[in-house]
Amino acid sequence: MKEVILIPSYEPDKKLISLIETINRNRFDIIVVDDGSGKKYQDIFQKIRDKVYLISYEPNMGKGHALKKGLSYIKEKYQKDYLVITMDSDGQHTIGDAIKLSNYAKEHLNTYVLGMRKRNSNTPLRSKIGNRITKFVYYITTGVNIYDTQTGLRCFSNTLTEFLLNTPGERFEYEMNALLSSPKNGIKLHEIEIETIYMDNNKGTHFKTLRDSYLIYKDIFKFGFSSIISFIIDYSLFSIFSIFLSLTLSNILARIISATCNYTLNRKLVFKSKNSLYKTALSYISLAILILMLNTILLNILVEKVLLNKFIAKLMVEACLFIFSYYIQNKYIFKRR
Repeated sequence: MKEVILIPSYEPDKKLISLIETINRNRFDIIVVDDGSGKKYQDIFQKIRDKVYLISYEPNMGKGHALKKGLSYIKEKYQKDYLVITMDSDGQHTIGDAIKLSNYAKEHLNTYVLGMRKRNSNTPLRSKIGNRITKFVYYITTGVNIYDTQTGLRCFSNTLTEFLLNTPGERFEYEMNALLSSPKNGIKLHEIEIETIYMDNNKGTHFKTLRDSYLIYKDIFKFGFSSIISFIIDYSLFSIFSIFLSLTLSNILARIISATCNYTLNRKLVFKSKNSLYKTALSYISLAILILMLNTILLNILVEKVLLNKFIAKLMVEACLFIFSYYIQNKYIFKRR
């Protein structure tokens, strides 16, 4: 089985040259994708040209695009029975760790193998916070517990090539999308601990915090927007109804109206589901009934037993059920097939 190292690179420095020199070319073929780095960086690529298969294009298209460009080349060149190890070009990955992932992947061909960096005192604060947030978002989205969702050191066999080529995303969101889609497509994930290396407090990263965070978290952002709109409807109607009706009846009526709006927004805007309208509506109604029951029970407990203000209690209950609702809708009701 041929082993191929794929390195997407944008505006690299000499660490890319050092990485290429450490790779045993008797064992690995090396493919480097110059993701529109420009003329200023061509000296770096020129120094490795005779040691790698080099793919270049203009302009910069993003890490996801570069990875898929390299995968398309690999698919055409090797046809079948190969392993791909993706590595970053900034010196954060070692060839020893790449070999560890490759050895495992050879025995587990339908597994997406991930290099897991343990957080330590040298981990930059931004990376610590980002990793923890992304880990939490990933868990509530998939129900799968992954320690390091942002690792660039990954390994997989040719059996996963089509899946990865069809995974949406052109920039940093691509690797997260691949992880999000794996459980839904029956692909196993396995983490192997690797060395944790951050160069110059990770200053060399091309990750744009606002833009790329939005791309990674956009589904949950849209779900949050949908929930806020539905909550405003629910809370406003609850406040009006509670002036004239009982607490329970006010909550039920407000929930029925807001749930109808929420279902429509989630199906068309958030998850863009193509699943059967009948099935998703039936499943959503079942979930809505369950949440309504939990909502009403918790609301009454907080108001009547804990003696909280009913409006504060309503806010607390809604916050608790937000994550539960997202997890069920994403994993079961509007599951992308």
